[in-house]
Amino acid sequence: MAERIKTDICVIGGGSGGLSVAAGASQMGAQVVLVEGHKMGGDCLNYGCVPSKALLAAAERAYMGRSNAAFGVSAARPKVDFAGVMAHVRETIEAIEPVDSVERFSGLGVRVIEATGKFINRKTIKAGNVEITAKRFVIATGSVAAIPNIRGLKSVPYLTNEMIFSLTHQPKHLMIIGGGPIGAEMAQAFARLGSRVSVLEADKLLGREDQEVSAHVKSQLIEDGVSLIERARIASVSSNRKNSGAPINAGTKITVTLKDGEKLNGDALLVAAGRQANLASLNLGKAGVITDGKTAPTIIVDKRMRSSNKKIFAIGDVNGGPQFTHAAGYQAGLVIRNILFFLPAKANFDALPRVTYTSPELASVGLSEAQAREKYAAVKVLRWPFEENDRARAERDMRGMVKIVTTRNGRILGASIVGKGAGDLLAPWTMALAQGLPISAMAGVIAPYPTRGEASKRAAGDYYTPTLFGPRTAKIVRLLASFRR
Repeated sequence: MAERIKTDICVIGGGSGGLSVAAGASQMGAQVVLVEGHKMGGDCLNYGCVPSKALLAAAERAYMGRSNAAFGVSAARPKVDFAGVMAHVRETIEAIEPVDSVERFSGLGVRVIEATGKFINRKTIKAGNVEITAKRFVIATGSVAAIPNIRGLKSVPYLTNEMIFSLTHQPKHLMIIGGGPIGAEMAQAFARLGSRVSVLEADKLLGREDQEVSAHVKSQLIEDGVSLIERARIASVSSNRKNSGAPINAGTKITVTLKDGEKLNGDALLVAAGRQANLASLNLGKAGVITDGKTAPTIIVDKRMRSSNKKIFAIGDVNGGPQFTHAAGYQAGLVIRNILFFLPAKANFDALPRVTYTSPELASVGLSEAQAREKYAAVKVLRWPFEENDRARAERDMRGMVKIVTTRNGRILGASIVGKGAGDLLAPWTMALAQGLPISAMAGVIAPYPTRGEASKRAAGDYYTPTLFGPRTAKIVRLLASFRR
């Protein structure tokens, strides 16, 4: 006989968004049940943010030795032990796992059910041998890799982000379908670790980003030895092995054939062509939850994250919004306010930052130049290259720039930074955009010297350059000087 539980909030999904709701609501006094049918920590901890950054960090160490001579440092080029690299990735995950564990959340007062949940009516789900009735539900089941409709693809042993961090031997030639952030990051990581890498992108590399800024990432990938094929049209994929759902084995041969007849041969294929909401097992029809009806559906929500069933909220990748861990965390906060305090907290993603963690990093917030020009009759574009930054010169890493877009009267519309530590350098611009600060506020900041943060101040100051150093200002200064004694 099924166990029956009644609770205030039932969270379905133990990824970053779901865990934030469960922890926050429980510590504020609500009764919370958390249902997770796979791994606590979700995609971010196990297959996304954490392992990918660990892998990139290892790849950066392998790359750094190439420029030692310029600093007067003599050292042999590092030798890559791929098994050791993957052990570092696993150890990083294991170090963070306790924060997201069943034990920790049980200690916070959350009842954790380790089973897949599905709705049996508008107020109840069944997870394993437990039926949970809740006053409010929060769906936070995340997403999985979207598999494009390419002839032969599903029959070959392709990799996704859920498999690539379980590789036991290093690919000789890794082919990647998709040139978005995941594709770009994995391309650079494996190239720097010694693999041959080819990226096949249907449009442009990092096509959602400002192309002037992303060009710096593109040029670095090419310098790292990555073969980039933009506007790629794939006709078919074939292999000498069938897809068994397991990581690749030695001896695997995969062929990607393009529509122009060109063939690429490798021993590993990573599919990084976008994400789709993980909704298949939820039985949403029983709950009265409406999706957008697309081939890869997402849950339709209002700005308060409520679905068509107002007692059921959906946060993170499942609702068709921005697919970032920090976006899911932001939405979790909105849901807690809406459920526990009856505050009409509404989502606003105008100041949502995004970062691609290649080297150089690419970080953006707000509108790109192209988006701003579509929306506004006139905009000002402010730039400052790291070539003119003293800290960057001292470190011999002058790649990249700060690029700011404003209205003619100095209202900040967007910021893009490409260069070392771009994600950290973006934080002040994110705050400025969120608080509606004018460009004068950023230009007036006292930046410590020598730091890369000076580049942001100099870019902001560039707004005033035509006025301050123009002929009109010179006339005013001369006039004022005539009154001095």
